[in-house]
Amino acid sequence: MTRKTGRTRDATIDERILAVARRHLAAYGYERMSLAAVAQEAGTTRPALYRRWPGKAELAAAAVASMTEEQQATPPADPYAALVAELEDFQRGVSRPGRLSLVGTMLQETTEPEVLARYRARVIAPRRRRILAILRSAQEAGLIDADADLEIAVTMCTGSWYGRALAEPAPPPRWPERTAALVWRALGGH
Repeated sequence: MTRKTGRTRDATIDERILAVARRHLAAYGYERMSLAAVAQEAGTTRPALYRRWPGKAELAAAAVASMTEEQQATPPADPYAALVAELEDFQRGVSRPGRLSLVGTMLQETTEPEVLARYRARVIAPRRRRILAILRSAQEAGLIDADADLEIAVTMCTGSWYGRALAEPAPPPRWPERTAALVWRALGGH
């Protein structure tokens, strides 16, 4: 006698839930994200959501973890051009709908530490490592000062975007090139 095991599990539910959770985190922040609203918009039920993630913190952490950035594979032949390209990629990524507000969500005191830790590990740290690798490559090639403060330079690269976003709504023309040029000169590059 053949025994029935229930319905076949819909493999697309996980990604739908994570996509909706990412949007809700960006739009409403962690505190106002509702699991019922996420389940409804994803076209599933709360019990189906809870079978996958036991609570809001776990779902938010999984949503953030699914935002992995790509890694740079090899050292750049032209570190300055690589820095401009990395900042262009950063601008494209942070300009996507909901991304900048997601940064604001991560800065809220009510954001669960596990969610913030995953965001830092999956989104922030890879970008910082890539920029640091580019600047180290420039340093090793003698293109910037040997004693340049690369840690501060990395922060200036992406931090200037957030400071600008608070001051005015639109990025200045050629932001990646202008930022790379300023940071490069500050590090002793010519």
